[in-house]
Amino acid sequence: MENYNVPMTTKRIETLVDGIFAIAMTLLVLSLNVPQLIYPATDIAVIHSLSAMLQQFFIYFMSFILLALFWRINHTQFYFIKKANQTILWINIIWLSLIALVPFSTNLVGSYGYLKVPIIFFDLNLFFIGVLFSLNWYYADKKNFLDKNADKKMIKSRKKANLALPSLALIAIGLSFISPEWSSLVYFALFFINSHKFFN
Repeated sequence: MENYNVPMTTKRIETLVDGIFAIAMTLLVLSLNVPQLIYPATDIAVIHSLSAMLQQFFIYFMSFILLALFWRINHTQFYFIKKANQTILWINIIWLSLIALVPFSTNLVGSYGYLKVPIIFFDLNLFFIGVLFSLNWYYADKKNFLDKNADKKMIKSRKKANLALPSLALIAIGLSFISPEWSSLVYFALFFINSHKFFN
Protein backbone atom coordinates (compact mmCIF):
# COMPACT_ATOMS: atom_id res chain seq x y z
CA MET A 1 0.00 0.00 0.00
CA GLU A 2 1.27 3.47 -0.88
CA ASN A 3 2.48 5.56 2.05
CA TYR A 4 0.66 8.89 1.67
CA ASN A 5 2.73 10.46 4.44
CA VAL A 6 6.00 10.26 2.50
CA PRO A 7 7.48 13.79 2.17
CA MET A 8 7.34 15.29 -1.32
CA THR A 9 8.53 18.43 -3.02
CA THR A 10 6.46 21.60 -2.95
CA LYS A 11 6.89 22.52 -6.62
CA ARG A 12 3.62 20.99 -7.83
CA ILE A 13 1.70 22.69 -5.02
CA GLU A 14 3.22 26.05 -5.97
CA THR A 15 2.35 25.48 -9.63
CA LEU A 16 -1.26 24.69 -8.71
CA VAL A 17 -1.40 27.79 -6.48
CA ASP A 18 -0.16 30.04 -9.31
CA GLY A 19 -2.77 28.64 -11.70
CA ILE A 20 -5.71 29.01 -9.31
CA PHE A 21 -4.72 32.55 -8.39
CA ALA A 22 -4.38 33.56 -12.04
CA ILE A 23 -7.88 32.26 -12.77
CA ALA A 24 -9.47 33.69 -9.59
CA MET A 25 -7.96 37.15 -10.15
CA THR A 26 -9.15 37.13 -13.76
CA LEU A 27 -12.67 36.03 -12.83
CA LEU A 28 -12.99 38.92 -10.39
CA VAL A 29 -13.69 41.32 -13.25
CA LEU A 30 -16.88 39.37 -14.00
CA SER A 31 -18.28 40.86 -10.80
CA LEU A 32 -18.50 44.14 -12.73
CA ASN A 33 -21.47 44.26 -15.08
CA VAL A 34 -21.56 46.83 -17.88
CA PRO A 35 -24.53 49.14 -17.23
CA GLN A 36 -27.52 48.42 -19.45
CA LEU A 37 -28.81 51.80 -20.60
CA ILE A 38 -31.80 52.66 -22.74
CA TYR A 39 -30.76 53.60 -26.29
CA PRO A 40 -29.68 56.22 -27.12
CA ALA A 41 -27.50 56.51 -24.03
CA THR A 42 -25.91 59.77 -22.95
CA ASP A 43 -22.62 60.54 -21.24
CA ILE A 44 -24.54 61.79 -18.21
CA ALA A 45 -26.41 58.47 -17.99
CA VAL A 46 -23.14 56.55 -18.20
CA ILE A 47 -21.55 58.69 -15.48
CA HIS A 48 -24.62 58.24 -13.29
CA SER A 49 -24.54 54.45 -13.78
CA LEU A 50 -20.81 54.23 -13.06
CA SER A 51 -21.26 56.35 -9.94
CA ALA A 52 -23.91 53.92 -8.74
CA MET A 53 -21.32 51.14 -9.11
CA LEU A 54 -18.75 52.70 -6.77
CA GLN A 55 -19.16 50.02 -4.13
CA GLN A 56 -18.79 47.32 -6.79
CA PHE A 57 -15.56 48.91 -8.01
CA PHE A 58 -14.34 49.20 -4.43
CA ILE A 59 -14.96 45.53 -3.58
CA TYR A 60 -13.45 44.45 -6.92
CA PHE A 61 -10.20 46.35 -6.41
CA MET A 62 -9.99 45.36 -2.75
CA SER A 63 -10.51 41.67 -3.56
CA PHE A 64 -7.95 41.82 -6.38
CA ILE A 65 -5.36 43.42 -4.11
CA LEU A 66 -6.11 40.97 -1.29
CA LEU A 67 -5.66 38.02 -3.65
CA ALA A 68 -2.36 39.48 -4.79
CA LEU A 69 -1.33 39.81 -1.14
CA PHE A 70 -2.38 36.23 -0.37
CA TRP A 71 -0.42 34.96 -3.37
CA ARG A 72 2.65 36.89 -2.23
CA ILE A 73 2.44 35.58 1.34
CA ASN A 74 1.92 32.01 0.14
CA HIS A 75 4.87 32.31 -2.24
CA THR A 76 7.07 33.56 0.60
CA GLN A 77 5.91 30.82 2.95
CA PHE A 78 6.78 28.16 0.40
CA TYR A 79 10.22 29.70 -0.02
CA PHE A 80 10.84 28.40 3.50
CA ILE A 81 8.69 25.24 3.32
CA LYS A 82 11.07 22.73 1.77
CA LYS A 83 9.05 19.53 2.13
CA ALA A 84 5.40 18.56 2.05
CA ASN A 85 3.18 15.56 2.62
CA GLN A 86 -0.45 14.67 1.93
CA THR A 87 -1.63 16.79 4.87
CA ILE A 88 0.11 19.90 3.55
CA LEU A 89 -1.28 19.11 0.11
CA TRP A 90 -4.87 18.89 1.36
CA ILE A 91 -4.54 21.98 3.53
CA ASN A 92 -3.56 23.85 0.37
CA ILE A 93 -6.25 22.25 -1.79
CA ILE A 94 -8.97 23.26 0.68
CA TRP A 95 -7.36 26.70 0.97
CA LEU A 96 -7.39 27.05 -2.83
CA SER A 97 -11.07 26.09 -2.94
CA LEU A 98 -11.70 29.13 -0.73
CA ILE A 99 -9.47 31.30 -2.92
CA ALA A 100 -11.50 30.20 -5.96
CA LEU A 101 -14.66 31.19 -4.06
CA VAL A 102 -13.50 34.83 -3.70
CA PRO A 103 -14.85 35.93 -7.13
CA PHE A 104 -18.30 34.61 -6.15
CA SER A 105 -18.30 36.24 -2.70
CA THR A 106 -17.03 39.46 -4.28
CA ASN A 107 -19.83 39.39 -6.86
CA LEU A 108 -22.35 38.75 -4.08
CA VAL A 109 -21.15 41.82 -2.18
CA GLY A 110 -21.02 43.88 -5.36
CA SER A 111 -24.67 43.11 -6.02
CA TYR A 112 -26.05 43.17 -2.47
CA GLY A 113 -23.43 44.99 -0.42
CA TYR A 114 -26.07 47.00 1.43
CA LEU A 115 -27.18 43.79 3.19
CA LYS A 116 -25.44 42.05 6.07
CA VAL A 117 -25.61 38.42 4.87
CA PRO A 118 -23.54 38.92 1.65
CA ILE A 119 -20.94 40.89 3.63
CA ILE A 120 -20.75 38.21 6.31
CA PHE A 121 -20.44 35.53 3.62
CA PHE A 122 -17.47 37.45 2.14
CA ASP A 123 -15.93 37.90 5.60
CA LEU A 124 -16.30 34.21 6.42
CA ASN A 125 -14.65 33.39 3.10
CA LEU A 126 -11.62 35.46 4.14
CA PHE A 127 -11.76 34.15 7.72
CA PHE A 128 -11.29 30.54 6.64
CA ILE A 129 -8.62 31.56 4.11
CA GLY A 130 -6.73 33.09 7.04
CA VAL A 131 -7.27 30.05 9.28
CA LEU A 132 -5.81 27.73 6.64
CA PHE A 133 -2.93 30.15 6.00
CA SER A 134 -2.09 29.84 9.68
CA LEU A 135 -2.58 26.07 9.76
CA ASN A 136 -0.29 25.59 6.75
CA TRP A 137 2.61 27.41 8.39
CA TYR A 138 2.00 25.90 11.85
CA TYR A 139 1.88 22.35 10.47
CA ALA A 140 5.00 22.82 8.33
CA ASP A 141 6.90 24.07 11.37
CA LYS A 142 5.61 21.25 13.59
CA LYS A 143 6.69 18.61 11.06
CA ASN A 144 10.11 20.23 10.53
CA PHE A 145 9.33 20.90 6.87
CA LEU A 146 10.81 24.40 7.09
CA ASP A 147 14.28 25.35 5.93
CA LYS A 148 16.71 24.39 8.68
CA ASN A 149 18.35 27.81 8.34
CA ALA A 150 15.08 29.69 8.81
CA ASP A 151 15.29 32.24 11.61
CA LYS A 152 13.32 31.14 14.69
CA LYS A 153 12.12 34.66 15.37
CA MET A 154 10.81 34.93 11.81
CA ILE A 155 8.93 31.64 12.18
CA LYS A 156 7.30 32.87 15.38
CA SER A 157 6.57 36.28 13.84
CA ARG A 158 4.90 34.61 10.86
CA LYS A 159 2.65 32.61 13.17
CA LYS A 160 1.47 35.84 14.80
CA ALA A 161 1.05 37.66 11.48
CA ASN A 162 -1.06 34.78 10.11
CA LEU A 163 -3.63 35.46 12.81
CA ALA A 164 -4.24 38.94 11.40
CA LEU A 165 -6.59 37.94 8.58
CA PRO A 166 -9.00 35.79 10.63
CA SER A 167 -8.96 38.43 13.37
CA LEU A 168 -9.77 41.23 10.93
CA ALA A 169 -12.50 39.09 9.36
CA LEU A 170 -14.17 38.72 12.76
CA ILE A 171 -13.90 42.49 13.30
CA ALA A 172 -15.42 43.07 9.85
CA ILE A 173 -18.32 40.76 10.70
CA GLY A 174 -18.96 42.80 13.84
CA LEU A 175 -18.80 46.07 11.90
CA SER A 176 -21.18 44.72 9.26
CA PHE A 177 -24.00 45.05 11.81
CA ILE A 178 -23.21 48.78 12.03
CA SER A 179 -22.17 49.70 8.49
CA PRO A 180 -22.26 46.80 5.99
CA GLU A 181 -21.11 48.92 3.03
CA TRP A 182 -17.79 49.95 4.54
CA SER A 183 -16.97 47.24 7.07
CA SER A 184 -14.50 45.67 4.62
CA LEU A 185 -12.18 48.67 4.99
CA VAL A 186 -10.61 46.91 7.97
CA TYR A 187 -8.79 44.54 5.60
CA PHE A 188 -6.48 47.32 4.47
CA ALA A 189 -4.77 46.91 7.85
CA LEU A 190 -3.21 43.77 6.37
CA PHE A 191 -0.87 45.90 4.27
CA PHE A 192 0.60 47.47 7.40
CA ILE A 193 0.78 44.18 9.28
CA ASN A 194 2.45 42.37 6.38
CA SER A 195 5.00 45.09 5.71
CA HIS A 196 7.26 43.15 8.09
CA LYS A 197 10.76 42.45 6.77
CA PHE A 198 9.67 38.81 6.26
CA PHE A 199 8.01 39.93 3.03
CA ASN A 200 10.82 42.10 1.67
